[in-house]
Amino acid sequence: MKKLIILLTISTLSTSAMAEETSWLDSLKNFVGLSEAKEQSVKAPSTDGLVSLLTSSLNVNADQASGGMGAIFNYVKDNVSTEQFSQLATSLPGVDGLVSQMPDISKLSSGEGLGGLLDKAAQYSDSLKAVNDVKKQFEALGLKPEMISSFISSAQGYLDTEQGQQAKQVLTQGLGKLLG
Repeated sequence: MKKLIILLTISTLSTSAMAEETSWLDSLKNFVGLSEAKEQSVKAPSTDGLVSLLTSSLNVNADQASGGMGAIFNYVKDNVSTEQFSQLATSLPGVDGLVSQMPDISKLSSGEGLGGLLDKAAQYSDSLKAVNDVKKQFEALGLKPEMISSFISSAQGYLDTEQGQQAKQVLTQGLGKLLG
């Protein structure tokens, strides 16, 4: 009886789609749990991967994703030490390239209403000015300021890997005032 079960199993596995990719013996080993553990190649985080994630998950284009993350990373750069930002740039290559893609808001005029009040209040607080700048940069990209938190949570999720922990830690620390 046991021989019949084994023959049926081998026969089934050899004709399955799985058997087309591997040998019947490998399929049998996989089936009974005797296969050797294969080392999975884990891809290190990159700014290209982050931008790709943002474009697919947040329904933004590549320029908006790059510029928005550039604005966020610029905010982080201003709120951590030079050494910490260097660690971030090392563990997430291309950060400086994203910072260079953030929109220039220096020529934007002060808004009216609540935006105008925020502009006036920002004159008296460097922290508030920095937050207001990120908001304006998102608006200049055609993004709603409410999307800032979506960008941040997506970036933190993307960096939530063994290779991305150092970058995530610096990002989160640098965003402390923006998130608080």
